Amino acid sequence: MGKILFAEQDGVHVLKFIGEVRLTLGPTISTFLEKLESCDHFQSMIIDLSETETIDSTALGLIAKIGICTREYFDSRASIVSPREDITRVLNSMAMEQVCVVTSDDVVAEASGLQELPTEITSEEVLRDQVLDAHKTLMALADQNFDKFQDLVEALENEKEQERSGDKTGRPTRATGT
Repeated sequence: MGKILFAEQDGVHVLKFIGEVRLTLGPTISTFLEKLESCDHFQSMIIDLSETETIDSTALGLIAKIGICTREYFDSRASIVSPREDITRVLNSMAMEQVCVVTSDDVVAEASGLQELPTEITSEEVLRDQVLDAHKTLMALADQNFDKFQDLVEALENEKEQERSGDKTGRPTRATGT
């Protein structure tokens, strides 16, 4: 299981993702993003993936949203530090350079005061909405992402619409397989 550490000093915000970064950390990332949007002391954002073992597309979409947030709210580009070739390959395949500066240089000295962000627990419905939003964000970055995630997004939207319309047939859906 993964975790996220955070530190801020003189407006420099550091998020360090450790271990397996998966959709279960989505609520934690979303809560951070909400706080970042209302931040009044911002200089830069560094996303440190140097200790990330794996990262899924939901987490990538939420990291892209952080990059979009720093650009739109603070006129700044977030930096992603990714010294691992396998993680960098995934970042490049998702066109993350569209919203962040991706560097392999491990320029992040151990940030002082890193604290673990509390793991947020949320409902399945909210989690599905975050997965949907994250993948729509990735789809907007590049045409190849649109092709990769179109079926997933359509399945999640159909599932959401079925819930909204009261269709509780109990049939398995493509999105959940349950």
